[in-house]
Amino acid sequence: MNFTDWLSFGFMRNALVAILIMTPLFGMMGTMVVNKKMAFFSDALGHSALTGIAVGVVCGLGDTTWSMIIFAIVFALLLNYIASKNTLSTDTLISVFSSCSIAIGLAILSKDGNFGKYSGILVGDVLSISRKEIIFLVIIFAVTFLFWVLAFNQLNAMSIHRALAKSKRIPVAFYENIFAVLVALTVMLSIKWVGILIINALLILPAASSRNIATNMREYHLYSVIFSMFSGVLGLFVSYYTNVATGPMIIILASVIFFTTYLFGSRFKQ
Repeated sequence: MNFTDWLSFGFMRNALVAILIMTPLFGMMGTMVVNKKMAFFSDALGHSALTGIAVGVVCGLGDTTWSMIIFAIVFALLLNYIASKNTLSTDTLISVFSSCSIAIGLAILSKDGNFGKYSGILVGDVLSISRKEIIFLVIIFAVTFLFWVLAFNQLNAMSIHRALAKSKRIPVAFYENIFAVLVALTVMLSIKWVGILIINALLILPAASSRNIATNMREYHLYSVIFSMFSGVLGLFVSYYTNVATGPMIIILASVIFFTTYLFGSRFKQ
């Protein structure tokens, strides 16, 4: 068996390029999501894709990508705004918004028994990605990387102590909103290929694995990107030869990495 046979197909090459763009994004964003304890937030964003699709369907849009993106951005900013008012605990607010969003999306999409047409987005299919869609991923990668370089110190200060960051005259709300929008864009542009049910795992698992063994901030971010890319590329390779959906296979491998680093993390840090 030739292990490069899978690259002879155009759809596999497109999928590989997409994964090499997506996984570093998730690796970078995931570290801050884990630091800021935003796992529930990113999960709610993923589920809000259903409502974004539903909005596109109601508006008669042939391509619901833009309705997903716009709805997710509004959803993220609204969550940030309400959470900043401290009227309820953040996890309660996110749960309420997420539940309501999913219910509305499912109600609209399941009308007249049509939900079957949209069920594929629950698991995703990276093999269906086109070159045009890859270009969108490149753009969001470039924007996110630029923001990461320019705002890295501020984001770290905010994740360590939000009040202290404010006292240092860091515009916390501004950076939080920009970060939330970038998470929303990353999730929405990737969700069709990773799947609603598991996209949050791809955002969280590499960063959580890295946290198990990293001894400093540089290692934390580096390992997260490495784990994300490794599980993505190997997941694509294994899924091709086992005829298993790529998204779930990537998450399985990322989970194996997490449990391995969790079990042996104390030894690595000694």
